Amino acid sequence: MSQKSYDKQNPAFYALLVALIFMAVGPIILMLSTSLKLTVDIMSDTSSFFFLPTIHNYETVLCNVLWYEPQGLDYCNPTFGRALGNSLIIAITSTILTLIIGCMAAYALVRFRFMGRDTVSLVTLMTRMVPPAVLLVPIFGIWTFQFQIDGTRMGIILIYVAMNLPFVIWILQSFIVQVPIQLEESARIDGAGPLQVFFLIVLPIIKPGLAAASIFTFRIAWNEFLLANALSNRNTRTVPVTIVNSLTEYNLDWGVIMATGMLLAIPPIIFTFVASRQIITGMTAGAVKG
Repeated sequence: MSQKSYDKQNPAFYALLVALIFMAVGPIILMLSTSLKLTVDIMSDTSSFFFLPTIHNYETVLCNVLWYEPQGLDYCNPTFGRALGNSLIIAITSTILTLIIGCMAAYALVRFRFMGRDTVSLVTLMTRMVPPAVLLVPIFGIWTFQFQIDGTRMGIILIYVAMNLPFVIWILQSFIVQVPIQLEESARIDGAGPLQVFFLIVLPIIKPGLAAASIFTFRIAWNEFLLANALSNRNTRTVPVTIVNSLTEYNLDWGVIMATGMLLAIPPIIFTFVASRQIITGMTAGAVKG
């Protein structure tokens, strides 16, 4: 039997790979380097590559949450610290509520038989296709004049749950279908109740699906701007809304803006890294030969 021989890869492939990596990493490096510069260095043509790094911009952004008092600040603006707390509360709470409601709804659509089940599943997914801009005016009117929950974190959380729930249900349905029904029947024979079957049998098996859905939900809730801008006030603004509101015609501090952008990217990266480990663990758990 002849041994297969593999030709060397075309150099153009590596050139394309390097170009793609540069296009992906280049903006991040530029943002990081700009956030470590003073305004005079940012505006100077001679300090594009050689400059003295400083954390002054990060101290300006986080001045009200640091354990020490930054030096050289004329005024400490608590806007970003408050917005960071609002974003964390809104994103984490909406993600947890969406997963709790979504996994139960997906399990009901998969395991229970009732009239119009397929129609309900299809309509649920179709509602996710509606652009948020279409819902902006009616949601603002209902939240403001009927429920009086505009300008509150709960109002933003509820709309994020409603917006992400259809897609989460659709994702988890594909995972619950793959759970063998024999496992649930065996648990019922052993005396387990419906809730025990759901929480102790089904949920551990669909852990990769829960992790994937949580990544999707958290990133949408963390980066969403349009609805948060319309439904929030000065005290409940999220980070994307705060960044846009900091852009003015007369005062544009690129160092502070880039530092804010870097801090904005950290929580989704950490959350995605933690959740992706659950996906890998769940995928490799069944691949071990007994």
